[in-house]
Amino acid sequence: MQGSSDRIERAIEELTKLPTIGRKTAQRLALHLVKTPLDEVNALADAIVDMRKRVRHCSECGALTEQDRCAICTSERRDRHVICVVEEPGNVMAIEKTGEYRGLYHVLHGRLSPLDGIGPEDLTVDKLVERVKRLGVTEVIIATNPNVEGEATCNYVAGVLNEIGVEASTIARGVPMGSDLDLADQVTLARAIQGRSKVK
Repeated sequence: MQGSSDRIERAIEELTKLPTIGRKTAQRLALHLVKTPLDEVNALADAIVDMRKRVRHCSECGALTEQDRCAICTSERRDRHVICVVEEPGNVMAIEKTGEYRGLYHVLHGRLSPLDGIGPEDLTVDKLVERVKRLGVTEVIIATNPNVEGEATCNYVAGVLNEIGVEASTIARGVPMGSDLDLADQVTLARAIQGRSKVK
């Protein structure tokens, strides 16, 4: 019995390493998995390991893909003169679900946060500038999260783009301040994309 308890405790400890998973949630998940048929647990474990082995960041935009370049970057149907800048790969998935956007993406892989020691050099802004120049992009939509760090990041990116003569717009703030794009519903995100405005 002691061995079984130790194994449950180990599973709980590992689950708490996941974002937004506290001790109580981890314990509920662990106890649920104990009752789950072994073949289903194995399928879950296999899916996680397989995902970790195969999924990578697109060499062009930074979104998630199983290839060197993602399906959006290689699609001939996308508008290559517009790039939407987001903080994380999950934001790409959220915006794609709206069905309202037909351009390309660029993932910054973070946001400016001096308190956490994250500065411009930690983001992929230089690569964004290179892509904008190479592709002849005419509009950049900045879709950072509506919070203090997101706004600071938006203003910084807009300033950099301004220096190379490219206009930047930001999505309409139908998305509540302090929230994350990943958590916004599709209708709100779609309206935000449609109602984007220039960054001043």
